[in-house]
Amino acid sequence: MAKKPDQTTTVEYDRAGGVEVLESRPRPLPPPGHREVTVRIICAGISHIDGFIRSGNEADWDEPWPRRSGSDFSGVVVAVGDQAAPFRVGSDVIGHVRSGAHATFVNVPVAALVPKPRGVSWEAAGGMFLAGATALDILDQLKIGPSDTVVISAAAGGVGSIQAQLAKHRGATVIGTCGDRNFDYLRQLGIKPVRYGDGIADRIRKAAAGAPITALIDNFGQDGSTLAEELGLPEKRHRSSADRRETELRLLQADPESVAYGTQLLSRLAVLAQARGFTLLISGLYPLDEIREAYADLQKLHSRGKVLIGTNMVTTFRTLRARDVHEAAG
Repeated sequence: MAKKPDQTTTVEYDRAGGVEVLESRPRPLPPPGHREVTVRIICAGISHIDGFIRSGNEADWDEPWPRRSGSDFSGVVVAVGDQAAPFRVGSDVIGHVRSGAHATFVNVPVAALVPKPRGVSWEAAGGMFLAGATALDILDQLKIGPSDTVVISAAAGGVGSIQAQLAKHRGATVIGTCGDRNFDYLRQLGIKPVRYGDGIADRIRKAAAGAPITALIDNFGQDGSTLAEELGLPEKRHRSSADRRETELRLLQADPESVAYGTQLLSRLAVLAQARGFTLLISGLYPLDEIREAYADLQKLHSRGKVLIGTNMVTTFRTLRARDVHEAAG
């Protein structure tokens, strides 16, 4: 039997700031407690909200220093505390924590875990929670269904790409706003792409082909209320980027009710991913010791889908990405 880990490498920071404050440090790892397991992390997602918190822009974030990074992960259970059923050593899991997922090992309450379906890759599972749960929660809030024609901005991004696919899976007609280079990607998903910029409301109406627009979800970092008003939408059928941010912060709370709600959303996402209700696009995969480079990549706002961290990568060889070629040509 493999020795239970007594140490982890975790990403921490001692002060607010940019990617330069992130440090990978060895830390003692106590045995898992009551209703806890130890997970060897294989992949973990990174999110824009991590950067907001790290920069000090979330004044209500009350964790003590040093703070840790990362909320969603996939991995394998390597140790169990008492009453840890249904998980046992060797269980493949997807999970979430308030912070600390950017690590080699982490102790996690069983209430924050779901089984990883065999048909879902480690990478897709590792980047699923925060982006997917946010996307799903907002679709639930708006009760998006087959009668809807919904506009989703930043539809090629981490949250937007999942949201657009799930809305289509529910039977809605989906119009996704994006830059030109993402048109083909959205078309492949069955999403109607519309270019950002002046005159966007007219282009949206044209893409809708006479169908009334019934909802607008903004993931682009803007209010969106002006566009919603121009499209004739009532306030209750519009969600702004501020609404998205509130949803993400709510999903990162550590109280039992919030954890249970997040896990319930994660369980639904795992089923939907297994059924190909959505496919998580992996835009970049970085080793844990290149966490700064991973966040710098995300902050360019050019990645499709998710940027991920891998803890035990076979190679760190980098292949040339289409978006890098596009940026160099621009």
